Amino acid sequence: MKCPFCGQMENKVVDSRLRREGDVIRRRRECIDCTRRFTTHERVEEILPMVIKKDNRREPFDRKKIREGIVKACQKRGVSMDTIEAMVDAIERRFQERMEKEIRSEEIGEEIMQRLHATDDVAYVRFASVYRSFKDIRDFMNELEEILQNREEKLSEKR
Repeated sequence: MKCPFCGQMENKVVDSRLRREGDVIRRRRECIDCTRRFTTHERVEEILPMVIKKDNRREPFDRKKIREGIVKACQKRGVSMDTIEAMVDAIERRFQERMEKEIRSEEIGEEIMQRLHATDDVAYVRFASVYRSFKDIRDFMNELEEILQNREEKLSEKR
C-alpha cells in the first residue's frame, strides 16, 4: 500500500477492525519511511454485472455513481451518510446476489427510487424528477399527489 504522504510502498499494519456489517476491514497503517499513519478499507472484490444503458451502451457497475446520485438527492435533508452508505451497500448486494452478467440501468434507478421513497420523500422526488426526466410541472405534481395519497392511506391504516 502506497503512503499518501511520501509515496513509500513499505508500511506496517498497526490496527485492524472489522466493520459492523462484517463486509469491510478497516486498517490503520504506519509508513516505515515517514512514520505517518493512514487508514485503508478493504472489501472483497466481487464481480459485478455490466450495466446496459438506455442507448444500449454497456459499462461496468459503478457503486460511486449510485452514491453520488443518492447524495445529490439527499442534499440538505436529514439523511445521514451512514444511511446513504447502507442504501448503496444494499443496492450493490442485491445486484451481486442476482448473479446476472448484465442488468438494465432502469432496474438500478427503480431500486434507488424505492429505497429513497422509504427514506425521505423529498429526496425521492428530487431523484425521480431527474431520473424520469419530468417534462413539466404536471408530471412533478402527479408524483407529489401519489406520495400524498400513499401517506394518507398509511395514516388511515394506523387509526
